[in-house]
Amino acid sequence: MSAVIDQFNTTAVRIPIGGGIWLDADYAMPPGANGVVLFAHGSGSSRHSPRNRYVASKLHGLPFATVLADLLTPKEEVLDERSGALRFDISTLTDRLVQMIDWVRSYNLISTLPIGLFGASTGAAAALDAAAARPEIVRAVVSRGGRPDLATRLAEVKAPALLIVGGNDTTVLRMNREALNRLGCTKELKVIPGATHLFEEPGTLEAAAAAAGAWFEQYLQ
Repeated sequence: MSAVIDQFNTTAVRIPIGGGIWLDADYAMPPGANGVVLFAHGSGSSRHSPRNRYVASKLHGLPFATVLADLLTPKEEVLDERSGALRFDISTLTDRLVQMIDWVRSYNLISTLPIGLFGASTGAAAALDAAAARPEIVRAVVSRGGRPDLATRLAEVKAPALLIVGGNDTTVLRMNREALNRLGCTKELKVIPGATHLFEEPGTLEAAAAAAGAWFEQYLQ
């Protein structure tokens, strides 16, 4: 993976989700942004994921604003590190992401921009279910190495959905093909040759980021 070189500074924000709970997030707004992409992390990851931050840096150049948030609180992350249970709690992750979508609609700097979702691992399931929950707002969804098979509302997704999977990530590739058949929206499966689950092979993350950027350029502007 190439080093992340991003000319746009990020701003730390806290997103209220009710019940006195706040999510830590990083927000970036390049000049002339055509839309805003919310990132949903999963499988023990966080807003500091170097892979998702790399993708975000590429989206800034298109230009799209981005919001990378931790869907779990610090206490929940500690619990999840011990048990691994919360990362597969798709209902909770989806609820948090829906709250993020509603927050964006009230955050003056980006409130009028069309919204896209980018999900990785279990965050992809949350992104698809959140798109189904907010069909009038979410305009496009991208999954990278995701688990869309864990989503519960695939048939209700209206936003165009791109599923990006590594060609050597055979188990997840099979799951994505099955999920693709259950989606009734505009959809596409993009297989990155030679890539495994974490897209660590030379050039594979760059290819995934390029595919995501092209999808958002087509459907989010």
